[in-house]
Parts: sequence; C-alpha cells; structure tokens
Amino acid sequence: MTYSLARRQAVARQTSPMQTTRDNKWITPYHKRSPYATVRLFCFPYAGGGASAFVRCMAQMTPTVEVCPVQPPGRENRLSEPCLTSVADVARAAAEALEPYFDKPFAVFGHSLGALIGYELLQVLRQTGGPSARHLIVSAHRAPDMPLPHPPTWHLPDDKFKQRLQELNGTPMEVLEHPELRALMLPLLRADFRLDETYSLAPDHHALDCPITVIGGTRDNDVPKSHLYRWREWTNKRFDLRMIEGDHFFLHTESSTLAAVVADALRAGGCRV
Repeated sequence: MTYSLARRQAVARQTSPMQTTRDNKWITPYHKRSPYATVRLFCFPYAGGGASAFVRCMAQMTPTVEVCPVQPPGRENRLSEPCLTSVADVARAAAEALEPYFDKPFAVFGHSLGALIGYELLQVLRQTGGPSARHLIVSAHRAPDMPLPHPPTWHLPDDKFKQRLQELNGTPMEVLEHPELRALMLPLLRADFRLDETYSLAPDHHALDCPITVIGGTRDNDVPKSHLYRWREWTNKRFDLRMIEGDHFFLHTESSTLAAVVADALRAGGCRV
C-alpha cells in the first residue's frame, strides 16, 4: 500500500463524502462532517469498546474539530466480523480504510488499547510514505516500548478474567453478571486483551515527527505516571503530559475535562481549533 498523491486524488474524485461514510465499515454514523473543520480527529476505542465510546466526550468539541470515531471489526455494528489478531494488523487495515479521510489535516486520539493502535497507525503511515498526522494524543496506556507490567490475562478462566475486568472498572456489572451479555462480550474482550498483551515493538520503529500529548488518570493504578512519561521518547517534536481526575476510564467520568484537554493539545500542536 502506497500513499502517492495521484492515488489520493483518484480516491477523492471517485468517492463522494456520503458514499465513503456509507460504504466504509471503519467509519460509523457517529462521524459528522463539519464544513468548519480545520482538523479531523480519528478516535480509537479501548479494549471491548467501540466507536460509541466517544459520543459523549467528543460531542463537546468545537465544530472546527471533525471527530471521526473509528470502528474496528468485532464490535457494535461490526459484531459479526472476526476480530483481528495483532495491533499491527489492525493498524494496517485502518490505514487502508481511512485513506480517503486523509484529505485534510488530521490528528489521532486513542484511549487505552486505542492509544497503542493509534501509535501503530502512524508508524504504518511513516513506513509507507503516507501523510503525517498533526498530533498524536494518547491516554491511559504505557509507552509502546514498555513490556507488559503484569502476567497476561486474556487466556484466564472466566472467573479470573472477570475479576481483572472488575479491577479496571470499565465493564458494567450487568454485563458480567448477565449470562447472554457475558457470552457476547467476553470473546471480544479476550481478543482485545490479547492484542494488548501480546504486542511487541517492531525493531524498525522510530520517533514520530508529530507532537505527542499523553493523558493519564490520577487514580489509574494500572498506568502510573512513569509509564506515561516514557512516551516522550517517541516524538521528535513537542511532548506534553496531562493528568485528569479519575481511574482508568476517566474518558467516561470526566468527559468535558478530557474534551478540553484534547482541544488544548491540538492548539498547542499548531492546529487551528
């Protein structure tokens, strides 16, 4: 896959905005094109989450930021599709699917597992001569060169795996206690945990040529500040670390604060928002 100017122009000529949104499974109806947008913000969800995770938070963004929630396979409207088996596979597939949307300045935001996927996406674009992002914003995840800080959990028996999910406080108890919902969600959660827990940094990765802003939760016992600071090694540009009150899922509990921090990060990185 190459990202030549000629190919991007051909895609733009052949595909209308409405047709692109309708036919592209990676882009959901939550994406609303904005005539005032100066930057497009691709949002990648956490393990077990889908594009709807960003509706509440990103609805509070200014119209100059066109929020584009990304839907990987295996969840929500793509529940019938098999999950991909590595972060690199997700990133490569996303890079190809999102190519028509690289026609304006863009940034990437990812929460937890989504942070790792967003980072990997930018590495794919760098390696294939694709366009450069204006900013990478990652939250609630250790730097990509850091090993897993605990034994893998994705393959544990159901009772042990449920205990791990309860510790993270991101899966509603009604899902864990309801047999049908549990049978529906546990395979997806295991698949996503496997993505994160089996990830290893490729040797050809280099620091990115865009600013990185890292956001952490003050009560996130799973991702301490030391793990967040390590992201500074992965940019040749500006690095910022911001902390928000909350645990691992401050995305939901502090949505307005997070939206403001994301907007501030885009401005600091040179985006007109």
